[in-house]
Amino acid sequence: MVRMGVGIVKTLIVDALASGRGRRLATLDVIGVGPRAIAGVLETRGLEPTLARAYEVLGGKVDLAKYDMLFVSGMTMDLRAISRVASLWGSESGGPVLVGGPVASEPDRVFSKAKADIAVTGEGEKTLKELVDLGLNKNGIPSINDLRKVRGISYIDDGAIRVNSLRPALKREEYDRFSPSTRVIEDYPLYRSARVYVEVLRGCSNYHRATIGSLGEACVDCDQCLRADLEERYDCPVGIPPGCGYCSVPSLYGLPRSRSVDMVVEEVRGLLKRGVRRIVLSAPGFLDYGRDLLVQPLPLTDPRNPEPNYSAIEELLSGLKELEGFASGKASLITENVKGCLVTEEAARILGRYLGGTSVNIGFETGSEEHSRQLGRPSIPKENLLAVRRLKKEGLKPYAYYIHGLPGQTPATVKETLRNIDMNVHAGVSRIILYRFYPLPMSAFQYEPTAPPAMKDELSRRIYEKVKIANGLLKEKLVGTRMWVVVAEPYRRDRRLHVAYPMLHGPVVLVEGAEGFAGEVVLIQITRIISDRMVRGVVLDGMF
Repeated sequence: MVRMGVGIVKTLIVDALASGRGRRLATLDVIGVGPRAIAGVLETRGLEPTLARAYEVLGGKVDLAKYDMLFVSGMTMDLRAISRVASLWGSESGGPVLVGGPVASEPDRVFSKAKADIAVTGEGEKTLKELVDLGLNKNGIPSINDLRKVRGISYIDDGAIRVNSLRPALKREEYDRFSPSTRVIEDYPLYRSARVYVEVLRGCSNYHRATIGSLGEACVDCDQCLRADLEERYDCPVGIPPGCGYCSVPSLYGLPRSRSVDMVVEEVRGLLKRGVRRIVLSAPGFLDYGRDLLVQPLPLTDPRNPEPNYSAIEELLSGLKELEGFASGKASLITENVKGCLVTEEAARILGRYLGGTSVNIGFETGSEEHSRQLGRPSIPKENLLAVRRLKKEGLKPYAYYIHGLPGQTPATVKETLRNIDMNVHAGVSRIILYRFYPLPMSAFQYEPTAPPAMKDELSRRIYEKVKIANGLLKEKLVGTRMWVVVAEPYRRDRRLHVAYPMLHGPVVLVEGAEGFAGEVVLIQITRIISDRMVRGVVLDGMF
């Protein structure tokens, strides 16, 4: 380990992702990539960081006085939790505080509320490496002169916030040299039952632009982002940020870059050896994997052409499925998001061959074709419906995503969305997920107001109620079915039951008869529906 000054530098990484005000109420079984990526960089510099969840720190379960430096990672909506962690840190330790993740794209709020020393915006690996090499340690941050040379950071300079230029996206070869830590996965509670995300691709190919919202109104209908050459699509003549209007991924992380098969397989192998049961292949759009190789050295700024790189996808999935754990069925492999326009018949067949029975998400966001184009979406609703049917035919469990309260939502778009939801149910979707619009920094909709809660807006309420009814109908079909689940922990409201998560797909299960099976895979039968997010089940057999 690195020794700076006197003694070993002890570093704490706090995962505040989805913590909101401090208590994580949703996605309790999710372990994202970001904090492990931070740990991986620090390990290459000779440090051995410890990782903790924000709620553990705020609950007094972590002795902050033991640590010399604090790294906190979170999203924009997690700023309250990050601020509380930083405040507690300030009262118990005097070391520097670095904040990263999407929240760092709002430096004014980060420095005013979280009292950070440095905020790292965009890709952080190379930035963190430079900061440590420049002298970031328990005694403080690098000198102002040195900080001025580091791209992708914000800091306080002579009493004012200084925002350095954003670091250019890592080239594919550079990106592929960084690997998230597998060692720190064991610092997470219940890591054996959690969905652990492994990044296979960074960046997004959707360089379409929104044509509504305060920034989209500047659109001059030049169609450069829709029909021009790949290089010309990269820039907008009137400065509208690329991508779907509500998303900041292209602005923050740039063009798609695929990790090599060897790097992904090695990381997954390391996680499986430590007892991880559920691996999620993470990417803004999984079917972008390897498409960047098809157009290099040109930038991949077209979300529709070329078609998926079938050989690259198959090489990745086949290499992973050969690993012990997946081959035996003791671990599950799933992916997450796909662009509907890339779900060709061949793409669906490949996904079904290796990921059959698992869920895959398609973003509809709206059921209106016109609204979809206004948002800058890569594919329109009828293409997404075709993708649902193709994925269903190949044995996958498609999920459809919508967002209520988006800019441009009208009675007409809501009417079309309600009809589209019915069509999704008929097409075989397994679940419908509804989000509330929240403006993200560096997106085309960054200056739009946050949508009100669904029940406080008549149009959004209609979508919410339709989704609730649809999901209720879909879950009724689950009663009597059997599935393999991994047992997590006793249910807090009734210690006779255990919380369990499906290995392939499905709702959270409260299981009877799971005593002594924590972290193990068991076969259960669903006995009844509790809510649109939870079912009840009973253990049919012992461990896998």
